[in-house]
Amino acid sequence: MVERQHFSKTEDINEAMNRFRHLREYVNEISRKEGMPEFKVQLDRSLRNLENPNIIYPVGDPIFIHLSKGAGDNVKYKVIIPQLTSEEKDSYDAILDRIIEVAHTAKVPNSQEELRDVLISLYNEVITIRNPPEKPSFLNMLGKKIAISEEQYHNILFHLIKDRLGYAKLEPLLRDMYIEDISCIGVGSVWIVHKIFGSIETSVEFVNDIELNKYIVESSERVERPVSEAHPIVDAIMPDGSRVNFIYSRKISLQGSSFTIRKFNETPISVCNLVNWGTWSAELGAYLWLCCENGISVFVCGETASGKTTTLNAMTTFIPMDNKVYTVEQTPEITLPHPIWQHLITRESGEKTDVTMFDLLIASLRSRPDYIIVGEIRGKEANITFQAMQTGHPVISTFHAGSVHSMIQRLTGDPINIPIAFIDNLNIVLIQSAVYVNGKVERRVLSVTEVIKYNDEVKKVLTKEVFQWDGTKDKHNFRGLYNSFMLEQKIAKHVGLKDSREIYDIMRKRSKIIERMIEQNIMDYFEVVKLLKKYKEEGDKSLPFSI
Repeated sequence: MVERQHFSKTEDINEAMNRFRHLREYVNEISRKEGMPEFKVQLDRSLRNLENPNIIYPVGDPIFIHLSKGAGDNVKYKVIIPQLTSEEKDSYDAILDRIIEVAHTAKVPNSQEELRDVLISLYNEVITIRNPPEKPSFLNMLGKKIAISEEQYHNILFHLIKDRLGYAKLEPLLRDMYIEDISCIGVGSVWIVHKIFGSIETSVEFVNDIELNKYIVESSERVERPVSEAHPIVDAIMPDGSRVNFIYSRKISLQGSSFTIRKFNETPISVCNLVNWGTWSAELGAYLWLCCENGISVFVCGETASGKTTTLNAMTTFIPMDNKVYTVEQTPEITLPHPIWQHLITRESGEKTDVTMFDLLIASLRSRPDYIIVGEIRGKEANITFQAMQTGHPVISTFHAGSVHSMIQRLTGDPINIPIAFIDNLNIVLIQSAVYVNGKVERRVLSVTEVIKYNDEVKKVLTKEVFQWDGTKDKHNFRGLYNSFMLEQKIAKHVGLKDSREIYDIMRKRSKIIERMIEQNIMDYFEVVKLLKKYKEEGDKSLPFSI
């Protein structure tokens, strides 16, 4: 499958309708039924409050998405894509056969971009533009160029690239930056988790077992993890970084073969996004800023799909840019802006040549990094992680646990078995969850807890909760004012403050900086990174606003 590409998007509705007949015909038809859709280039979370959304947005020419309730109560996700006529399908098949015949004459591509260029070159070699086009016949298969019209040229080429180099039927969904997850649980409609509208049924569907099985077999082969009756369950990483799980055949999946894709976001969510959405407060962001800037170890805990990795990615922008950072993951989900970033990935297939998380963590320790980031701790690698913290290497990681108590239970129980006396090498535990706010599912940091020390007399780890989310007011309360162990005893001393309570003034100032960034619409991840870097180097004079 293709690497992540940046597709051009027509951002003016009138221009788009003039350029793309399929869009014009769809808008004309849907306007009679549901009213004229609103065209948007970008979506924001305020749209989730619309009672009857009727929105079209581009995901890369010539594909557009229509979100609306139509005649029902639930939002539907409809793909607007040029379709092949029966005549164009015949031409498509003939062209594909001819390309296969002459492919041996083409140069061997070294990248996906070169492969795309080669495919287009072969396509141009086997067709000729003629108006009106010539209907495909037996003669087309005897060396004669296949005649198509100019409009058919663009339509067939789009489908050729989509099917042979792209994600075929799922191409629109993989292009859509607002989709988090894609699920197919058998023959029928594909479902998605949309960042704005939540779980939605799409117009993309697999009509029978033959089509679905063929898609899963071909897709799994492209990522070099083929499914079969002997190996019906396969996990793989797609070339764009998305994670996919395939389940093959009705013998183990009664509704038919299935798959789930957890999409990879090329541009991480920024600190300002999370504060603006209410996942964090500006004050909580300022607290984490101080922690990550000063080598504090943090575990981001929560259940599946609670947004742990999103929070971890955002937090890492607070780590000074001159730090040497090592990341260790099973699947690549972490993106860092740091120039000295060693990105380590496991190699696990049950063979003797496997490279595990344990192996990579040991290797990273030998390199004396300023920070170690572990994508997710699950097993014995936790022992090396805590040894790293004990020897002065700060660590940030995610961990499956719904509370500090359950985190300690899991770490000290089988199969991890960390001695409870070692737990206080960890400094902070952040608990995050998906919760209902005003009837909608939102991600919220529920608490931030400081790990103070292990008390040998009572055989317990002493902790203090410094942030707590108030669900009734949807507000984060800072409970650590003037009594935060981490701020006063660790960070204030580290930065050389004579009066440890001055650290709260620094925290307030940084909280104000985050608020002003949001007011000034500095939301993009890389813009935020740039501002934080300049502020670290130059202080207040670097800020493009007053505080």
